[in-house]
Amino acid sequence: MPRPFQQFFRTEAAGGAMLLVAAVLALAIANSPWAEAYERLWHLPISIAAAGHGLSLTLRQWINDALMAVFFLLVGLEIKRECVAGELAAPRLAALPIAAAVGGMVVPAAIFGAFTFGRPAADGWAIPMATDIAFALGTLSLVAPQAQLSAKVFLSALAIVDDLGAVVVIAFFYSQALSWSALAGVAAILMVLVGMNRAGVRRLSLYLVLGVALWWFVHESGLHATVAGVLLAMTIPTRSRINAAQFSTEVRGLVDEFDRAETGDYLVLTSKGQQEALFAIERASEGVAEPLLRLEHALHTVSAFAVMPLFALANAGVAMTVSVPDPGLAAGTILGLTIGKPVGITLAAWLVVRSGWADLPRGMSWLTLHACGWLGGIGFTMSLFVATLAFAGTPLLDAAKTAVMAGSLIAGGIAAALLRRDRLEYRPSDDAAV
Repeated sequence: MPRPFQQFFRTEAAGGAMLLVAAVLALAIANSPWAEAYERLWHLPISIAAAGHGLSLTLRQWINDALMAVFFLLVGLEIKRECVAGELAAPRLAALPIAAAVGGMVVPAAIFGAFTFGRPAADGWAIPMATDIAFALGTLSLVAPQAQLSAKVFLSALAIVDDLGAVVVIAFFYSQALSWSALAGVAAILMVLVGMNRAGVRRLSLYLVLGVALWWFVHESGLHATVAGVLLAMTIPTRSRINAAQFSTEVRGLVDEFDRAETGDYLVLTSKGQQEALFAIERASEGVAEPLLRLEHALHTVSAFAVMPLFALANAGVAMTVSVPDPGLAAGTILGLTIGKPVGITLAAWLVVRSGWADLPRGMSWLTLHACGWLGGIGFTMSLFVATLAFAGTPLLDAAKTAVMAGSLIAGGIAAALLRRDRLEYRPSDDAAV
């Protein structure tokens, strides 16, 4: 398995475990004597002020609007990488996960709409459209650790396209009334960021500082603040200062210099020549690694082990009651995730393969693909996020969260059963086939 993807897969799988622990903890606290203190904590107001401008949000809003922007920045980087040099770079490679993702968004939304048409719950039509990549890959890793690389890559590409669809939906359907002056600020900062990219600026700190300002303008504009993460990601450079061949030549020479500068005690601390060679190798390493890859690598751990668990801790705490304010909301969400997702993904994939526009990856059976469709029904993080946007401050929110967790649990359980039945076996030849 290629090392970058292997690292990505392991981080997401481990992040899924952390996410599960945080969600279970939040549920336990929300249904315990500490439930009231739990809610008071997340409603704690936190204010910041700078240059005469202030912003006051609750702790939960800081997590959902600011920390989640970091998650969406990572999503945007993954989308851009896949489009530039990944599974979405070649039309024939991209056709299968794109078609599957579209099918996995349209069918669940249609099922949800059928159960909630004409009622307030209809505002949550996008809730069952999403796939939680961390939970999905985590389940695949747990149930089928020796699964073919083709299944892992397909599921990852599917979830990334799914995330792109969620970003578009949030931007266009779950934003508030727009402030044109703030949007002008968004446009101005984006122009500066794009100009920096075209001018060859590769210092990530400059992009991140402007990214904070971009987040503020997006927040004030009426668009959901997390959209700023994706916008920033689209401006991060994918070009390196030197190419792989130049790096190899330069580092070989520096290693020779490092060896020649040995003083005999084998301590770098006592050899100025070795220190200079070592720092030069470090600079060369930074020069050959594209800024997009460096930022993505840095954010994976932060997102998987800090941002996502905090989001789950703040949003998964639902008091379990027998009250169901809208049965259509529960049915639409659960059936959207457990029926709409696997049916939509499998049917769309079958149609695009049958039409000749794409091929089923080598080593991957239709049963495996169908199991990946069920894994796509694990909506959790993004579904909970959309639910908070659609039903914040209403009795429907807790019902939607409960349905998301129930539907995700059912979809994950059925996916696990199918994967075990398929008895996925990893074969080294699969690496070369993907």
